[in-house]
Amino acid sequence: MAGLRWLHWPMTNFEKIPTWADGKHIHAVVETPRGSKAKIKFDPELKTFTLSKPLLVGLAYPYDWGFVPGTKAEDGDPVDALIIHKAATFPGLVLTCRAIGVLEVEQSSKKGKERNDRVFLVPAQSDFEAEIDDVRNLSKRTVGELEKFFEATDALDDKRLKFLGWRGPKAALNLIKKSAL
Repeated sequence: MAGLRWLHWPMTNFEKIPTWADGKHIHAVVETPRGSKAKIKFDPELKTFTLSKPLLVGLAYPYDWGFVPGTKAEDGDPVDALIIHKAATFPGLVLTCRAIGVLEVEQSSKKGKERNDRVFLVPAQSDFEAEIDDVRNLSKRTVGELEKFFEATDALDDKRLKFLGWRGPKAALNLIKKSAL
């Protein structure tokens, strides 16, 4: 068609987003939105989001899954983050969050053992989740369901997870600081 032009929207360089939004809040990049039945992952080489893997039948992400930019965890990827909130989001959304804790995890596979901790965050702008200040205050049922979810997401990948413990906001912030690039 004459006169029709394709617009090219440049992809945000998620690797250049600062870790810290201010003195007490961090940024988090959503990779897989709540309700997704597949894991989506940012591919730094392609500079876009790609399908990492489908989940088991009947399984969906309970909250947004993503990462803390400007960090590198022991597994070589940015620090993993589960963002607890009820809003509908999409891959690539950057949220300003506060840390509420960390689930310390040892992951075993054919490659050996490595830490693959998960930081838990809540959006700073969310009044609904404002009262959640420590992941250790979540109900025992919620904690158990989250552990089962993480086990199920890796069930087809020949990985075994050992949960080392749930820690509070201070431990999450220390992990983020230790992992900063």
